[in-house]
Amino acid sequence: MASHGADEATLASLSRTFIHGSHILHHHGVVDAYGHLSFRHPSRPDIFLMSHNVAPASISSPEDLIAYRVKDAEPDQWTEGKGYAERMIHSEIYRRHPHIQAVVHSHTDSVVPYTISSVLLKPCYHMAAFIDPTGAPVYDIADHFRNDDLPDMLVSKEHLGAALAELFDGTNVLALMRGHGFTVVAESMELAVLRAVYTQKNASIQTTALQLARDILQTSTTSGIKYLSPRECEAANGRILWSHKRPWELWVREVEAQPLYTNLA
Repeated sequence: MASHGADEATLASLSRTFIHGSHILHHHGVVDAYGHLSFRHPSRPDIFLMSHNVAPASISSPEDLIAYRVKDAEPDQWTEGKGYAERMIHSEIYRRHPHIQAVVHSHTDSVVPYTISSVLLKPCYHMAAFIDPTGAPVYDIADHFRNDDLPDMLVSKEHLGAALAELFDGTNVLALMRGHGFTVVAESMELAVLRAVYTQKNASIQTTALQLARDILQTSTTSGIKYLSPRECEAANGRILWSHKRPWELWVREVEAQPLYTNLA
């Protein structure tokens, strides 16, 4: 009985974190009406939770969450709430990677150019040291469409999600998605949100640097920029893991002060 109560308390705490995380992602422009956060159930690893099909900024209560089965992305219990079409992004990542506890999917404008060009998104500064120093991999959904798939760019079937999930093998935590956006993973919601925010910031910094190289330094887009080295990424990422609760606590205070956001969890 005590264990059951502890599980409920943990889930309640994670639900509150989830709502804050959704609001923080919106506050930073990582999501708008579209995009989503999810987390794995703390005591049932075959279950993950995310909101029903609403804009992240409007999530306000644990009643807005739906528990889904990892095996098929279907609700664990009957619900009237309509789910996101792309919940297979989340289910297939959780299925393939048992250590992953949180997923963020975003369509942020600053990242999309790196999904459709030959320019690789690379870590430009220490806050984005989690990005693969050789360049974030790009998932091209067109490579995985079957004859009966609607080519709407949405990861709405298991085989499409499974192909995306493969990009998180090894130590990779970020995958860009051609003509769509990006997905980032972590061992906690706080860290997943941080990685999403700083992926967006890194993309903006890299674009500015590329413009400087072209317009001021008059060099090609592949020279004149010094990205973080693999060794620098490893060291700086360790610092991020050590300090990631600091920005989280600030961001929670920021969204709590905004009347747009409500968290009843």
